[in-house]
Amino acid sequence: MVKVVLVSAVALIDVDGRVLLAQRPKGKSMAGLWEFPGGKVEPGETPELALIRELEEELGINTWESCLAPLTFASHSYDDFHLLMPLFACRKWSGTPTSRENQALKWVRPHALKDFPMPAADLPLIPILRDWL
Repeated sequence: MVKVVLVSAVALIDVDGRVLLAQRPKGKSMAGLWEFPGGKVEPGETPELALIRELEEELGINTWESCLAPLTFASHSYDDFHLLMPLFACRKWSGTPTSRENQALKWVRPHALKDFPMPAADLPLIPILRDWL
């Protein structure tokens, strides 16, 4: 039986149309790769509520369900689990994204997303996000 892991991710889009990427810190699986902010959906949480929690914990920003627009999703099999990851777009939040978990952050133009090494599950999201923006 395959273990399915539900992770919620967000493309934070600033007023200049750039997308925020976070680099996975040392000591975590896939360390050094860049990803969209987010995290695991805990039991009893919706993907939106998980994102609101993760953004506050990881980046110190607050947003609301009404500001999270479903954009696309990733479904990818890794060696030991299958990842299902809805990707939301968000243009409105309060606060300034700041690294709270020792991860590097970078605002990236949509056409440059392909230049950052990312986990395999994130790669198919890049052209969709780039075309949408």
